[in-house]
Amino acid sequence: MSDAGLSEAFLSQSPACYWIVDTDQAFRHIYGDTSSLLGKSAAELAGRPVAEALEPELAKAWRDRFARAFGGETLTLRERRGNVIWNISVFPIRLEGETRFAGVAGRETTSWSKAEQELRHTVLGALKAQEFERNMVSRFLHDSVGQNLTALGLQLDLIRMDLESVSPETCGRIAEIQKLLEEMMEEVREYSYELNPSTVERAGLRSALDRLAARIRERFTGSLRLNVDPSLKLDKKIAAALYQIAQEAVENAVQHSSCSAIEIAVKSSRTGTFLEVRDNGKGFDPADLLGGGRGLGLLSMEHYAAQAGLDLAITSTRETGTTVRAAALGI
Repeated sequence: MSDAGLSEAFLSQSPACYWIVDTDQAFRHIYGDTSSLLGKSAAELAGRPVAEALEPELAKAWRDRFARAFGGETLTLRERRGNVIWNISVFPIRLEGETRFAGVAGRETTSWSKAEQELRHTVLGALKAQEFERNMVSRFLHDSVGQNLTALGLQLDLIRMDLESVSPETCGRIAEIQKLLEEMMEEVREYSYELNPSTVERAGLRSALDRLAARIRERFTGSLRLNVDPSLKLDKKIAAALYQIAQEAVENAVQHSSCSAIEIAVKSSRTGTFLEVRDNGKGFDPADLLGGGRGLGLLSMEHYAAQAGLDLAITSTRETGTTVRAAALGI
């Protein structure tokens, strides 16, 4: 057997799958079974452009990946298709110093994911412990510090009234102290509110999102729009999860996307209630393991969605920005 024949046998019989696209993003060579990963067999893909061969959403993701490869990037991705997990590499192929093709190597790694799942459980356990600690600190600030500051303010009020006719100058100084005390009390209340996720249950989702938007606008120079259906009545557990997901999504947008506009929407439809957080930033590939997209923020959103039984979807491209969608189906 020739070396070329041996290479062909190796590629076609490998448990992995490989394919090459040209500068028009048309499939040129395909080896292995691509049906699980791309939803189409090699015969259905051969010779066709990505935009025509794949489903629209999938085609959009792969077109962006190939554009990055032709720009000189090498991508390391992980994708889940149903119950199957794939590790994928996308890379430029250079001939005579010029990038003429993009290559893909995909390997199913479902059976290797046990260690990853254990790590995820460890991280999620740490998040739950963090929530408990935040709640404890919030209660301490509200029940102990806040109430003591309130009592101190009342005592100063009584002292000021006692001295009103005796020493007006002292009363003026007491009033200044009370003003500082009121500012401190407001800061304690705000910090307590931020720490305690159960405030959504007490104040409602709309009120909590209003306060979140107000805090973000203090350090975000772009536009931030909030649209919440006023007729919505949500279970407290679901409302709290939607708020936490919205908070993580907005923080990610402000810190990482370089966006100029963010929109938060909570609406209902015939299928259920959903939250959407959109930005017009630089976007990222949610499957990219090395591009900074799969950080703690995404893991936290997955955690909150799983706790409340929400469907979480994240779509992102470099042209349109990022959309985080959490849906409570049937509610």
